[in-house]
Amino acid sequence: MSLSDLASRAESLAQRFHRVRSRTLGLSAGLSAEDMMVQSMPDASPAKWHLAHTTWFFEQFLLARDPAWHPPHPEWHYLLNSYYQTVGPMHARPRRGLLSRPSLDEVLDYRRRIEDAVAQRIESGLDAAGAAIVELGLQHEQQHQELLLTDIQHALWCNPLHPAYDAALPSAQHRVPAESMRYIDGREGIVEIGHDGHGFSFDNEGPRHRTLLQAHALANRPVTNEEFRLFVQDGGYREPALWLSDGWATVQAEGWQHPLYWQDDLDSAYGLGGIRALDPAAPVSQLSYFEADAFARWAGARLPSEAEWESAASTQPVHGNLLDERAQAPRAASGEGLLQMYGDVWEWTASPYVSYPGFQPLPGALGEYNGKFMNAQWVLRGGSCATPREHIRASYRNFFPAQARWQFAGLRLARDR
Repeated sequence: MSLSDLASRAESLAQRFHRVRSRTLGLSAGLSAEDMMVQSMPDASPAKWHLAHTTWFFEQFLLARDPAWHPPHPEWHYLLNSYYQTVGPMHARPRRGLLSRPSLDEVLDYRRRIEDAVAQRIESGLDAAGAAIVELGLQHEQQHQELLLTDIQHALWCNPLHPAYDAALPSAQHRVPAESMRYIDGREGIVEIGHDGHGFSFDNEGPRHRTLLQAHALANRPVTNEEFRLFVQDGGYREPALWLSDGWATVQAEGWQHPLYWQDDLDSAYGLGGIRALDPAAPVSQLSYFEADAFARWAGARLPSEAEWESAASTQPVHGNLLDERAQAPRAASGEGLLQMYGDVWEWTASPYVSYPGFQPLPGALGEYNGKFMNAQWVLRGGSCATPREHIRASYRNFFPAQARWQFAGLRLARDR
């Protein structure tokens, strides 16, 4: 590679670093310091912590590679480490909302200082390992951009005033009627799934491998609010035969009667734009795996496996209602063939989150990124209205426990043929 090629590559990475970091600040720009400290449940994190932790990631895994690096706040490492046990001890996750100090101004200053140091490293030239860490850090930050939105949505929903994250977000004024649900045959036989080696991927997306698909079909679009409302009105949350055992126990213990942010009138729901009329044709969201599975059973169908989903999605271009569209809410779509494979809502699959054949985690502390969570979680595919477009691909594997329901998560039905 020539010196000019190396300079061009460094400039591109520097520009991407600035763009991704700036977007995170932009997503939090309308929040007050008080908003950014709230932690509404153990599974969520305060916005201020997201801003600080994503910065710590670059400091810990890139800058600290240099023995001459002097951390500006070494005492913060305990506060900002998320789950990297090999790096050192960490503050308890459910207690992040108690961290009034460091202040928001101090966190923003920390971001600027670390950004300047990383930018200088990029400009001075990175080895292959350093460039890979920057890319991983950017992908990591994009994950936290989505989490920042879903976590603040939950925090503001918990406020009895139900304030909007952004009251100026567009509403579905010109609603698109829902496409009639149709089933489209999927590929049958031996197929390959997993990342193909071109571009970035997380370690859990590989190795690419062969798997066998039986005769099946996928719905042409995700399940809509109106379809899920029929499930609610038909007593779906009161019929134990529809639910997995742990799911029914959760419904009883938590008093679930409808999706998380729906109002009891079943005609409106809380979103990042505040409480608004429910768009009947938009994909239903904020569902747990338990709710998605129960609906599929009620509908006489099932959830697709992740292999079935990926096999279909790999034939589709990556476009849709993603974060770049700035809707920040699921929307209806129309057209032919498979619709909304990317964006709008993450789609629960029937696949447990386990390793692929031959899986090898990253070496060192970064090996804790994905592999150690392959326990009691389920795979979701496709991204959501809060996922950056450049972050999603057909092989991307998201994962959450079965009871999690604060993400933009919905479902697409599947059937055996």
